[in-house]
Amino acid sequence: MIQAYSVEQVREAEEALLAQTPEGELMRRASTGLAEVLRARAEQLDARRLVVLVGPGNNGGDALHAAAMVSDGLAVVVVQVASRPHPGGARAVADAGVPVHVLDRDATEVPEDVRTALAEADLVVDGLLGIGGTPGLRGAMAAVVDAIGEHAYVVAVDLPSGADPAGRTRLEDAVFADETVTFGVPKPVHLLPATEPAVGRLTVVDIGLTLDVPPAVERLDFDDVRALWPVPGADDDKYSRGVLGVVAGGETFPGAAVLCTVSAVEAGVGMVRYLGPPTPTGLVLRAVPEAVTRPGRVQAWVLGPGLDPEDTSVRGRVQVRTARRALESHDPCVVDAGALDLLSGRRAAPTLLTPHAGELARLLSRLVGGPEVERATVQADPVRHARIAAEVTGAVVLLKGATTVVVGPGAHDPVRVQADAPAWLATAGSGDVLAGLTGALLASGLDPLDAAPLAALVHGVAGDRANPGGPVRALAVAHALPGTVAYLLHR
Repeated sequence: MIQAYSVEQVREAEEALLAQTPEGELMRRASTGLAEVLRARAEQLDARRLVVLVGPGNNGGDALHAAAMVSDGLAVVVVQVASRPHPGGARAVADAGVPVHVLDRDATEVPEDVRTALAEADLVVDGLLGIGGTPGLRGAMAAVVDAIGEHAYVVAVDLPSGADPAGRTRLEDAVFADETVTFGVPKPVHLLPATEPAVGRLTVVDIGLTLDVPPAVERLDFDDVRALWPVPGADDDKYSRGVLGVVAGGETFPGAAVLCTVSAVEAGVGMVRYLGPPTPTGLVLRAVPEAVTRPGRVQAWVLGPGLDPEDTSVRGRVQVRTARRALESHDPCVVDAGALDLLSGRRAAPTLLTPHAGELARLLSRLVGGPEVERATVQADPVRHARIAAEVTGAVVLLKGATTVVVGPGAHDPVRVQADAPAWLATAGSGDVLAGLTGALLASGLDPLDAAPLAALVHGVAGDRANPGGPVRALAVAHALPGTVAYLLHR
């Protein structure tokens, strides 16, 4: 599991470590690690020319020391956008004979020699701002970043300059790095959806930092699948493996029922019990002949994919009543799409909501009151709005998106985020597949706070494996689940 810690937590841990180590030792560890990464990337890319952009403070000091260390093998130029650079770093580049161009911080024009160096650079190091920086770039910092050549491989030091260290403010003027080298532990900026697009590949350099506090953000990695996935034993049967009730699809959107049930059985649920009108029932039985289509015992429910809560037909009203009864039960529920409109408050049983940004906006507008919440408002701060929904409903909220956000109702629960899916997965029916997969995990007995990120991870990897590098349809993702799970369990 990747765990990220807040800026405040990191500063406190760094201060404790500084008190136990000789002066300059932490910067030596950080800059040495950065230099090793730069040498490795230079060899991989056959790079010869390196430009190091330097701002004030320790972040600039790390970059300056690393610049001096790699100057024996690369043609290095330093561009300093700070009136007072880190003194030790400045001495190191001077002793190494590295040329330094000093720019006034308020300048808006880049000198021609600096512009040429940036245009010709194979590698560029962004050491302008660290975790003490504020979102956005201004003046000379913005100008030199704009002058970076398109072919350059950009390595950010600790975080991409201009990105919000807390990971909450959406990117505007910021460095978009190919790789970010951070020190000690990841920070929220590296994982949260507002800022992660600027991070690129994340490399963590060990500087001896330890934290014994709960992380601010977590992300499951592939190894976590082996620890969390419900693998059956010799004594299991279909009931102990979990019976999933599905109220999905209707006469208007019957395909959602197929995608949801296929996904659940491909994920290994013990049994699917589908309850719906004739058209989707017939389609489900063709695709999943092992499905049961009459009421009975269930361990968890998936409610809502393709469900029209406004359907006034006789069969539509029956299906909506079935969904309402499930919400009123003590069974765990995955509440998706149309069933979100049936949710009226908190449930005592484990509950997982799986909205996209538009659905979450509608849910908050209905349950919280006050001004109507817009989709764009949710997208601007997904973590905050997911937390509000979790507090209001008492449920775990999985907010779908390019980076999936999972939050629990506890105010101090870490945010969990997953970004394992290719962009090709933004396609009709993808959410129905995720709902069935998540329901299978809930029926097996997993806690929603574990089931949600685990399902998001497996769903994303299955989307990639279904057709690596190319377009993929939702049904293909569902059919890719068994092989994906086997791969993740035995890799």
